[in-house]
Amino acid sequence: MTQRKSSKYILSILTYLILSISFGCNESISEDSSKIINFVDSFIGTDSHGHTFPGAALPFSMVQLSPDTRTMGWDACAGYHYSDSSILGFSHTHLSGTGIGDYGDILFMPFTGNISIDAGEVDQIDSGYRSRFNKQTETASPGYYSVELSDYNINVELTATQRTGVHRYTFPEADEAGILIDLSHSIHGHQNVLNEIKVINEFEIQGQKFTSGWANKHIVYFTARFSKPFKAQLYLNDQLQKNVTEVSGENTKVKLVFKTVEDEIVIAKVGISPVGYEGSNNNLKLEADDFGFDSIREKAECTWEKQLSKIKIETNNTSDKTVFYTALYHAYIYPGIYSDTDGTYRGMDQKTHSSDSPNYTVFSLWDTHRALHPFLTIAEPELNQEFIRALLRKYDEGGILPMWELASNYTGTMIGSHAVTVIVDAYMKGQRDFDVEKALEAIIHSVAYDTVKKINYSSQTSWGNLMPKAKLFEEKYGFIPCDLENASVSKALEFAFNYWGIATMAQDMGEDAIATEFFEKSERYKIYFDKEVGFMRGKRLDGSWDEPFHPRYSSHWKTPYVEGNAWQWTWYVPHDVEGLIKLMGGKELFATKLDSLFTITSEVLGEEKSIDISGLIGQYAHGNEPSHHIAYLFNYVDQPWRTQEIVSQILKDFYTDQPDGLCGNEDCGQMSAWYLLNSIGIYPVCPGEPRYSIGFPLFDKVEISVSGDKTFTVIAENRTEANLYVMEVLLNGEKLTEPFIDHRDIANGSTLTFIMGKEKTVFWR
Repeated sequence: MTQRKSSKYILSILTYLILSISFGCNESISEDSSKIINFVDSFIGTDSHGHTFPGAALPFSMVQLSPDTRTMGWDACAGYHYSDSSILGFSHTHLSGTGIGDYGDILFMPFTGNISIDAGEVDQIDSGYRSRFNKQTETASPGYYSVELSDYNINVELTATQRTGVHRYTFPEADEAGILIDLSHSIHGHQNVLNEIKVINEFEIQGQKFTSGWANKHIVYFTARFSKPFKAQLYLNDQLQKNVTEVSGENTKVKLVFKTVEDEIVIAKVGISPVGYEGSNNNLKLEADDFGFDSIREKAECTWEKQLSKIKIETNNTSDKTVFYTALYHAYIYPGIYSDTDGTYRGMDQKTHSSDSPNYTVFSLWDTHRALHPFLTIAEPELNQEFIRALLRKYDEGGILPMWELASNYTGTMIGSHAVTVIVDAYMKGQRDFDVEKALEAIIHSVAYDTVKKINYSSQTSWGNLMPKAKLFEEKYGFIPCDLENASVSKALEFAFNYWGIATMAQDMGEDAIATEFFEKSERYKIYFDKEVGFMRGKRLDGSWDEPFHPRYSSHWKTPYVEGNAWQWTWYVPHDVEGLIKLMGGKELFATKLDSLFTITSEVLGEEKSIDISGLIGQYAHGNEPSHHIAYLFNYVDQPWRTQEIVSQILKDFYTDQPDGLCGNEDCGQMSAWYLLNSIGIYPVCPGEPRYSIGFPLFDKVEISVSGDKTFTVIAENRTEANLYVMEVLLNGEKLTEPFIDHRDIANGSTLTFIMGKEKTVFWR
């Protein structure tokens, strides 16, 4: 270990000890009914298509220790579905609310008896090591999960630190018992390139899992220590290997076997690392070795309590309070830390690097640039700038800002270049604790065809690998022909938004020539608007409109629209709403068309219509991100009461306190961040523009701790079920004269007061 790393390691130890003292509690937080974590229901989003997990994690952490109940199918993206009745085991990494599956690393399964080393089938539970579980015993809260495995009569408890998963198993009396560790297990059955298990001694093992899936090169090292000695039975390709202490191959497993007495407790602590065995061992030593299960759980609870307490709400509606704090919990899961305690991490070039600023992973930028990152500019501005520094390092290491980064891999998933938006949004809000010159270089570089074509996106060739071709067509023809490129309209609209962001930042930095070039490019959205039909529409290379055309038709990615249709994508011009209004013939015609979106039939046409189109009000689809700003467009045409009506309906109908309480994928915090901002009464229609549009306040009072010791307070006076409409909005006692509030007013601490009533008014007049 170098001196530099040693110094960092000592600093990390001191930091962790300080945090441990700071977050210490005299009694378990979960026993105090007044604490905020008791209003978090980790099962919200685990049913239907929310794709969340219920297990133990810390805010923005490397470990998400959670049960896996299924591995295949769209609803297995997080490894768990509320409707399932059996558990495969408990793995240490999980994605939250994605539409593609990955992770599910290092599966542990405690057992009794002579079990099979095969997982078995969902519909044939007794065919493998999976177990039925007692649903009535299943509990979850921030940093904790527990369940009883019925087939083995074992009670399982899980908790976590940032980089360590901690298991507590309570066994029955058994002559043969133990823990099976299956490294062949992965979510969505990705290819196992190399799995390795080493028995260090009768209390410790180490291993490596290398899979190729959504993330082409995903490597996890682990060190696991146990409170009870074991005898190890190592398996390669499901065959027992005798007289060996290590195995490596595509399919490796180990049984750790011992005897137990009634109610015997066995503790397993598992440190993971993306870098190497030394990192996993150090992470375990620092974060878990000297702490018992209960103290680690207590620290996890206290960490979450502190994190969630930065926002306080007042309401008599317990259900709304649960939905709010669960949304806040989900908003604080990703991006997750992806560097070891000594600062080393695996970079986009798959080499080991070191940095004083933490590295992060899971950047679902197509989703999260819309609401999650803008929310973080309010609630966690310093952390959001850490994320940007991590993105810029990815640019240095890989040659381009990522579209959807996973485990230091370019997945190439989705469309647009929305690291641009995250950077521009923070910059324009005065949050610039990163190299702004490099940032401008990076965002320009990341929309250039000559750059993008060189990037070897690891997978999703029908999605991300089309981005270079789309940029080539736009560069060559001035637009993206729909007969040469799928999803042409959606890609072009998102490119236009990205161009506007670059122009805005360049202009502020005095780069006028760059600003002029990209402002001109940002108006290319107009090419795709067909005034005859009133929709954004695919255009062929010869200049003719795409035929046949029906605005309610969807075929996932096979039309000019991504995961949607013309009704949903026509409104995606967040950077130039006034220009879109003009295209549609003025405010009156725009308002009529916009209202039709919410009132026409919800039937979506097409045999292969996108499953992402969900949460429908008319053709508005709240379950997918392109619709998330649309309700606020009524504010631009002097009909704020329609914004208030629709936002109120979405908050009530599409967010509940039940397991199916999300109407679409959680998408790494985006769906929840929409709820958080909208329930407060604001929303960023155009991230990169440092202001928020005024909506509908759900709570009597909200207090948000912002920079320093300042507080942004939102008060709703006369708020009742009958008083649906905003009559007047005051900022520090002064009436707003437009339906917007500037970010600086929030960041500097202020009071926003809504006066509610029964009348539809243009409240700023």
